Amino acid sequence: MKKNLVLFVLFILPIVAYLFFASGVDGFTKLPTITEKIPDLGKWKSHDNEAIHLQGKITILGFSGNDVYSKRGNYFNLSQKIYKRYSEFKDFQIVIVAPVGTEKQVDSVMTKLKTVSEMKNMHFVFANQNEIDTFYKSMKLQEQLDVEKGTPNVFIIDKEKNLRGRKGLNKKNEEEYKEGYNTSLVSELHNEMTDDVKIILAEYRLALKKNNADRKKYGL
Repeated sequence: MKKNLVLFVLFILPIVAYLFFASGVDGFTKLPTITEKIPDLGKWKSHDNEAIHLQGKITILGFSGNDVYSKRGNYFNLSQKIYKRYSEFKDFQIVIVAPVGTEKQVDSVMTKLKTVSEMKNMHFVFANQNEIDTFYKSMKLQEQLDVEKGTPNVFIIDKEKNLRGRKGLNKKNEEEYKEGYNTSLVSELHNEMTDDVKIILAEYRLALKKNNADRKKYGL
């Protein structure tokens, strides 16, 4: 009896544990789509006069509104909790949409951010307010822009320009819906958003592994 118990612990239990965790992989590595195929950023230029695009990038997308400087603390939180953690991934970027006319505020905010971290993959892009309103509506969000025509929330956009978030039953079997992450709440960035960005990156790593395995299998 004792011998059988030892054998169970040594051999059977690890297999059961593996199967248990493996069965949860699909659930863990799939973050629901909130809105499919949002538009790209078109010809909007960044503060560095670059053309920035969503297609082919994992993007954290935000909207500053007219009072960019008042949200400098939010962008500091974002840079420390999200950007520094994932900036080494070559397809990762943070993009903040700002109204034309806020360029000096953006320069001031970026100067401050660069004193604590390199910010090569964080971009502010500029558009007129009508363009911003049209773009924001296309995302089909429940939350509206605030009185300054911005939001403290940021959104996860995958490489195919799908808005990703949380909806449906969570691990506690409770109904959940999350389309954005509040940059004024460090705990929300550190816990929920970090987990969700990690899931998106895991999706693409798994897809890349599968693609490489298929190429080897068929001698490509």
